[in-house]
This record gives sequence, C-alpha cells and structure tokens, in this order.
Amino acid sequence: TTLAAMVNHRNENEMGHILTVEDPIEFVHESKKCLINQREVGPHTLSFSNALRSALREDPDVILVGEMRDLETIRLAMTAAETGHLVFGTLHTSSAAKTIDRVIDVFPADEKEMVRAMLSESLRAVISQALLKTKDGTGRVAAHEIMVCTPAIRNLIREAKVPQMYSAIQTGSSVGMQTLDQNLTNLVKANVISAAEARTKAANKDMFPG
Repeated sequence: TTLAAMVNHRNENEMGHILTVEDPIEFVHESKKCLINQREVGPHTLSFSNALRSALREDPDVILVGEMRDLETIRLAMTAAETGHLVFGTLHTSSAAKTIDRVIDVFPADEKEMVRAMLSESLRAVISQALLKTKDGTGRVAAHEIMVCTPAIRNLIREAKVPQMYSAIQTGSSVGMQTLDQNLTNLVKANVISAAEARTKAANKDMFPG
C-alpha cells in the first residue's frame, strides 16, 4: 500500500508514463494524469529482470519493481535509475542501513566499490516499514524508518560507513528522516500501540520496557 500510494500520488499530480512489474498485481491503478502499464510476472512476463529489460525500451518516466530478488533485477533497476528514470523497488530488510548492505552484498567483490558509487549518486530515499498490532486490537498500523539521501548519507554510502547511518537518520528530522525506534516511540506515546508490541520490532528494545 505504501508503494501504491506513491504511484497514485504521481498519477494524480504529474504527467508521465508509469510502468509497474509485480508478482502478483495487488492494486489496479487507473490512468489519471499518467499512462499506467501494469505487468504481472507469469501472465505478462517471465521474470522481473525480463520485464525490466523490456521496460527500458518503452520510455517510462517511473518504473515500479515489485521485488528486487536477484542480482540481474537489482542491476537493471540501478541502470534505469542512472539513466534518469524514477525507480521504486522493494527488498526484504529490517532497516534502511541493512537495505544498503543488502544491495551491495548481492554484487561480486570486484563490483562493490562501483555499486557504492552508483547508489550514492542515484538513490533518493529508503523507507523501511514494519506492521504492528494496534493497542485496541482492531487492526494493524505501519511504523516507518525513513532515510533521505542527503550529502552526508551519500558520503557514508560511498565510503562504506553504513553503521554510521543510524545516527545520521536519528538527527535528520529537519529533512524528514526518522529511525524506526523514533516512530515506534511516537506511536506508543499516541496510544496507538503498546510498548510490548513496539519492543517486538525495535532495534533498541530497552527503549520499550514493560
């Protein structure tokens, strides 16, 4: 739903061509200001990487990659971003910093430095999210860690200083950054989730006693 909301925001506010590759398609978008083409792995294309190769020939402004599962898909997504496309993608990681590590770790050792340089230039932001049970038991709420690629963050990516990102995110609220623990703290204070529930997802579990 987070990715769908981002696509919808672009669709409602700016002209362009959006191409999505999903497995499966979870949210069907209607073209508003944007022309939207949605592809599903299986019925429409053999794989994410296959669809991405085709996508680059169709002149999209925005590309959504449902899951960046393998080296080839990640490589193609980064190439698309480097050539001026806005690329949204998902990875299964538990924090913004671990997302950077995960992308770089997929590549062979002799490419890692180049990949760090590419990421430091083309990455805009990382949003890491976790779903938690609400305190009243009526549903779930998303908690988010948000890392915006400021010049300081870009330098940390380039210099392989990923462990220092947490403190940069922690002190970056003026540009919209927050750690997951900061967001969890706000949700507990607002009585949306319990401290016990926050502790299940927290990086620093001591922040949520009880």
